[in-house]
Amino acid sequence: MSEGLSLLLFLLSVAVVSLSGVMMPGPVTAVIVSKGHQDSKAGVWIALGHGAIELPLMAAIYLGIGSVFTLPAVHLSISFAGGAMMLYLAWQMLRSLRQASAEAGVLPYNSVLAGLMTTAANPGFFLWWATIGIALVLKARTFGFAGIVSMAITHWACDFGWNWLVSWSVFRSRRLWSRRVREIVFTGFGLLLAGFGIWFIYTGVSAITG
Repeated sequence: MSEGLSLLLFLLSVAVVSLSGVMMPGPVTAVIVSKGHQDSKAGVWIALGHGAIELPLMAAIYLGIGSVFTLPAVHLSISFAGGAMMLYLAWQMLRSLRQASAEAGVLPYNSVLAGLMTTAANPGFFLWWATIGIALVLKARTFGFAGIVSMAITHWACDFGWNWLVSWSVFRSRRLWSRRVREIVFTGFGLLLAGFGIWFIYTGVSAITG
């Protein structure tokens, strides 16, 4: 098999693995819906905030220091800090529901910052890269620097495309969102963020106590 075909097949596997992760509902999804209610391009900006954390992390893994995120002390610190951040974002979202305007349920941060915050606060994101991500990077390294760059572009393109599609869909359907529907949706996502916050803290403690 030629190296070009091998690289193409590898990038296809990167796309499948990446989409399986990005399409799973999580904290980033919650903020995409929140911000997408006002801006169809919110997913684009959230993907940029996400990438501001992810791309340097890929570089760190390429340089061989990604395994630090599996250390118990690091995992515990990220879990507690991330859990606290998720609980704070949940509080912000639920508190804004008391507003009578179209701003109800929308987080008071720009989309880039919202994407950056929810990514940096997610210990599962770092563990994914410290396990599955490392395997992808090591495979990409066999294709040289071009393999790493191609993998990074492919992975981020999946994030970018899916996030934009979600925010565009939310924005296009917003006319169907009555006040009651908006309350139900954003209450659900606020509770989802709170649930992730509690789960992050719990898993951090469990990793230490065994």
